[in-house]
Amino acid sequence: MLDLKLLNRAIEQIAQERGIEPEAVLIAIESAIATAYRKEYRKKGEIVKCKINKKTGDMKFWQIKIVVDENSIRIKKEEEESEDLLKKSEELKIEEKEIDSEDRLPLYNSDRHLWLDEAKKIKSDVQVGDEVEILLESQKEFGRIASQAAKQVILQKIREVERNSIKEEYKDKEGEIISGVIQRIERGNIFIDLGRATGIMFYNEAIPGEHYRIGERLRFYLLAVQEETRMPGLILSRSHPKFVSKLFELEVPEIHDDLVEIKAVAREAGSRTKIAAASKVEGVDPIGSLVGQRGTRVMSVTNELGNEKIDIIDWSEDPEKFISASLSPAKVMSVDILPRREALVLVPEDQLSLAIGKGGQNVRLAAKLTGWKIDVRSQSRPEEVIKEGVAGEGVSEQKQKTEEQTEQTEEKKEELIKEEKKAKNTKKELEQKEEK
Repeated sequence: MLDLKLLNRAIEQIAQERGIEPEAVLIAIESAIATAYRKEYRKKGEIVKCKINKKTGDMKFWQIKIVVDENSIRIKKEEEESEDLLKKSEELKIEEKEIDSEDRLPLYNSDRHLWLDEAKKIKSDVQVGDEVEILLESQKEFGRIASQAAKQVILQKIREVERNSIKEEYKDKEGEIISGVIQRIERGNIFIDLGRATGIMFYNEAIPGEHYRIGERLRFYLLAVQEETRMPGLILSRSHPKFVSKLFELEVPEIHDDLVEIKAVAREAGSRTKIAAASKVEGVDPIGSLVGQRGTRVMSVTNELGNEKIDIIDWSEDPEKFISASLSPAKVMSVDILPRREALVLVPEDQLSLAIGKGGQNVRLAAKLTGWKIDVRSQSRPEEVIKEGVAGEGVSEQKQKTEEQTEQTEEKKEELIKEEKKAKNTKKELEQKEEK
């Protein structure tokens, strides 16, 4: 009989430390004791269960066997003969590979299976596929190896329960903003302490140019919850476009109250973001709601993003109006809608550079926001095509170009460093010769 006070105290302590239910800890302990019992007193292949009486502390053990008949099981002898035949025949080998393993019947195991006629002696109404419980003799003494195995099972089961608990907790938060403290930085990847779990923000999900310090508390966008890893992998991001829209949801009550909706977001993290907002209720100004009194709301979001510029425009179902607004702050004279979701935009000569933006950023973001290929030209020179004024490439193509440009820049930097080193070495050699 177990000491119930000690057991309950241990269960409560583990449950509190790991943030899991006490009942789950008790199940893990029962499973561990059943493993120790099987290792000490039974055969390896048997299925043994244990139940602890919460009132008395007594332990009950039983074995589980599955009821089978000739049509639901394979006999080992037949299996061995078929395997010998397969070894001799290449054709049969090919056929065996084509057969789905799930369609094959399980192999008979006397430790786990019980024939139907034998099972009926225990329980008259039993059927094939049912589980039969066979009561085992209670034991209290377990050897060192069995006890060690039980300890490992307890730790493993508790980890599994903890893993499932974390997965369930954060699965509902996927696509939301969560807060965490930067724990460590390894090879550009940032590990964040979220309390019960640790999240990771890969270097490509960080805001370019943003510096992170260990111990700093920040907000993150929960991009995904990976279940394949040993512990649930919580993938975080600060560069995702939805991170901006979620920040506005926290700052703007009108969005929470379903009066204003963010329709689209186009972002180049660390530099600039364009947001298209629409009102669901007549009389509510979507831009004013997002900007806030004296710009307080938009400033709160900008501060979180490291002073990233944010343009807020009115969303419209009319492509001409939407494209015209998307090129803000530039003034647009006309928008001509062309086939294949293309648009020709004419702007005054003095507004051309503003409409295109530095490095074509403004027109590029406008194209991402609207989903249209936009060709910006001067009103006085409509026949002249400006390379930077044409935008509408896919996000992946644009990203690839940016990566290629970055690689070229890095190569140039390396070449310059090598040249500087050569120049320094040459200078040293000359100085040494002069001294001699």
